Amino acid sequence: MSDYSPFKGTTGFKRILNATGYSLAGFKAAYQNEAAFRQIVWINLILIPITFFLNVSSVEQALMIGVCLLAIIVELFNSALEAVVDRVSLERHPLSKNAKDMGSAAQFVAQSIIFFTWVIILFR
Repeated sequence: MSDYSPFKGTTGFKRILNATGYSLAGFKAAYQNEAAFRQIVWINLILIPITFFLNVSSVEQALMIGVCLLAIIVELFNSALEAVVDRVSLERHPLSKNAKDMGSAAQFVAQSIIFFTWVIILFR
């Protein structure tokens, strides 16, 4: 049995170029099809520049930016999870509901981390 998959691409620099293209396509799909992703992107376009005008250390600024980007990562995974669940079946099923609810819970945790990080740094 071989580890080769016919769905795997090339190796080396070509693989990096292909992966970059797939990533950009993923960002485009998320932005075009997911309102929550668009909202998080726009919130970050406001919050991240604000960090450059705050009287915080560079470590605190990096943390504030990092937690904002965390929400984008979590939303990408949440959107991907929802797409897979919907691809398998649009029929209502308790496991599908659980999967989607858990993805939503992950996004809630990410948003909470942003909120508490900003509150702790700004009001210390």
